[in-house]
Amino acid sequence: MRQNLILLLCIFAHMTTFARSAEDSLWIRENYTKKEVLIPMRDGIKLFTSIFIPKNTIEKHPILITRTPYSCAPYGEDKWPAYHHWYVTQYFREGYIIVTQDVRGRWMSEGEFVDVRPFNPNKKGKDIDEASDSYDTIDWLVKNIGNNNGKVGVYGGSYPGFYSTMAALSGHPALKAVSPQAPVTDWFMGDDWHHNGAFMLNDAFSFYHAFGKPRPKPTTVKPTGFNFTVRDNYKFFLEAGALPNVMRMIGDSIAFWKDLFAHPNYDSWWKARDIRNFIKNIQPAVLVVGGHFDAEDCFGAWATYQAIEKQSPGTDNRIVMGPWYHGQWVDNEATSLGNVRFGSNTSKWYQDSIELPFFNHHLKGKGKGADIQDAVVFFTGANEWKQFPAWPAPDMQQRPVYLQAAGGLGFQAPNTADAYTQYVSDPARPVPYTEDVHFIRTISYMTDDQRFAARRPDVLVFQTPPLEEDLSLGGPLIADLMASISTTDADFVVKLIDVFPDDFTYGDPPAPVVNKRYIPAAYPMGGYQMLVRGEVMRGKFRKSFEQPVPFAPNQPEQVKFTLPDIAHTFKKGHRLMVQIQSSWFPLVDRNPQQFTNIYTANDKDFVPSTIRIYHDAKRPSKLILPVLR
Repeated sequence: MRQNLILLLCIFAHMTTFARSAEDSLWIRENYTKKEVLIPMRDGIKLFTSIFIPKNTIEKHPILITRTPYSCAPYGEDKWPAYHHWYVTQYFREGYIIVTQDVRGRWMSEGEFVDVRPFNPNKKGKDIDEASDSYDTIDWLVKNIGNNNGKVGVYGGSYPGFYSTMAALSGHPALKAVSPQAPVTDWFMGDDWHHNGAFMLNDAFSFYHAFGKPRPKPTTVKPTGFNFTVRDNYKFFLEAGALPNVMRMIGDSIAFWKDLFAHPNYDSWWKARDIRNFIKNIQPAVLVVGGHFDAEDCFGAWATYQAIEKQSPGTDNRIVMGPWYHGQWVDNEATSLGNVRFGSNTSKWYQDSIELPFFNHHLKGKGKGADIQDAVVFFTGANEWKQFPAWPAPDMQQRPVYLQAAGGLGFQAPNTADAYTQYVSDPARPVPYTEDVHFIRTISYMTDDQRFAARRPDVLVFQTPPLEEDLSLGGPLIADLMASISTTDADFVVKLIDVFPDDFTYGDPPAPVVNKRYIPAAYPMGGYQMLVRGEVMRGKFRKSFEQPVPFAPNQPEQVKFTLPDIAHTFKKGHRLMVQIQSSWFPLVDRNPQQFTNIYTANDKDFVPSTIRIYHDAKRPSKLILPVLR
C-alpha cells in the first residue's frame, strides 16, 4: 500500500511539474517578444543571437546572457523553447532580457570555431578572442535593445561556463555580474579531456565524435556521430585497443583530436588554454558554482575560484559547491545522487537563496543579494550547508592518515620495517569504473558503491576501525604514496571511501515477499562503500607535467598528487577506506605501463606490471586529509 502511495505521489509531482512548465511557457509567450539578430564583431564576423525582450515598457530591464557552442535552438522567431526548469522561468518573471548566442563558428554564427580559444591579453585593432566577442556582444545589446537598464550579467555551465569566465575578462563597464558554473578551465590538468595528464577516454570520445565535426557554414542541422555497434562501453573501448585505433575510428576531419595527439605533455599549447593563467583584474562580481560529484568539471569550479582569489583579490568572488552531478543545480530536484541521499532539495535552495538574489542585486538593485560568506559548501555525510569566509576554511588542518600492514589505515605512522602490499596491473583486464554494464558513462559513478572493486585482486584496500566521533573533511585531498613498479610507467588511482555501518538504512519500508520470492525494495546500504573522491595520476608525470620521466623498475619512488577538494563528514561508526588501483576503465585510457607516448603506442606495447605500495617506517604511504576543527 505504501509503495503504491509513493508511486501515485511521484506521478502527481510529475504532472504538476509538467502543468507548471506549460503554464510558464504560455506566460512567457504572452509577455515576451522573441528576436533573432546577427551581432557584428570587431573583425566583421557576425554571431547569431536569440533575444527574448519583455513587452513591459514601464520599467527598464537588465540583460542576462549565455554564450554557448550547444545551439540557440529552436531557430525562428516563431519557435519558442519549452521551459522545464523552474528557476530559468523566474528570470522571465523578474523581467530580464534573456539572450542566448551561438559562439563564433558554431551553429548559425559565422567564423571559425576554436576549442577553448586562448585569451589574448594584448589584442589590438581587429584581434579577437572570446573576451572580445563578449565585449562586442554586450556593447551591441546595451546600445540596440530598447528599454534595457544598462546592466548585464553572463552565466552558463560547462562549456558556457568557460565563455562566462572569458566574459569576466572582457572589461565591458556594463557587465556587473558573472556566474561561471562548472567552467571548463584546464583540459590537461583536471577537466573533461585529462586528469593529471591521463586521458579521459570515455568522455572525450563520447562527446567529440559528433561535437568536433567541422561545420563549413552556418547551419541549424545537428551533426551525426559515430555509429556504435557495441552498447557496452567497457567492451567497446577494450576491443578498440590502443589510442591510434581510436583515432582511426574518429577519422581525420576533427582538428582538435589531431591537436590532442600532437601535444601529449603539458606544453605551451595547453598552457595557453589554461584560463587560470589570465584571470586578473576582474571587475564584475563573480559567483562560481560547481558540484562535488561533477564527472566532467569537478576540477574547474574550485580552480577558477582559487585563481580569482589569488590573482584578482579585489574581486567580489564567491563559490557555491553542492552535492551535484554536472549541471544538477539547475534541476527542479536534487535530493540524491545514485544511492546516496542528501536530505533536502539542494538545487531548489541554491536557486532561490543564492543565484537569483545574486543577479537581482547586481543587475536590478533589488535586495541585498545572497546573504552568504565567500564559500557556501554542502557537506555530504552530515547533509548540511556550511559557510566560510574563505576556502579552504581558515581552521582547516592537514592531518595524515597512513596505510598500514594487513589492510589497516590509521593516524599513527607505521613502525614496521620493509612492509608493502602489491598487485598485478594487467591492461588486458583493467579495473572497471563501475559495477554495472553501461553504454553511456553514468552520472552517479562518483558516489557509487565500491564493494565490487574491493573484491578484485588488483585493487588494494585499507580501512580504519569504526570512527569514535564524527570527522569532517573540507579542502584539497593529497595522496602521498611510496611505490615501485616492475615496468617503466603506470597509473595510480586513489579513492577515498566512506564505509557505512553494516546495519545502516535510510528507513525504507521492508522489502515485500511475492509468491515466496524476495523483491528488493531499495539498494542494500548496509556496508555501502560510498566513493567520496577518486582521482588518477599518470605516473610518468609525477615529477613534471612538462617533462615526463620513466620509473626505474622495482625502485621505490614517491608519487604525490592533489585530488579535487572534498567536503564530507564521516559520521561516528563509519570507516574511512582507501582503495588504490592502476586502471579505471574506460573512464581513463589504459596505460601501456611502458614509458612511451601513449597516443602513438600500439596494441603490443601494453604489458602487465607488478605494483608495490610501501607502508613501513622508512617508506610510509599516506593520504593528507583536510580536517576541519
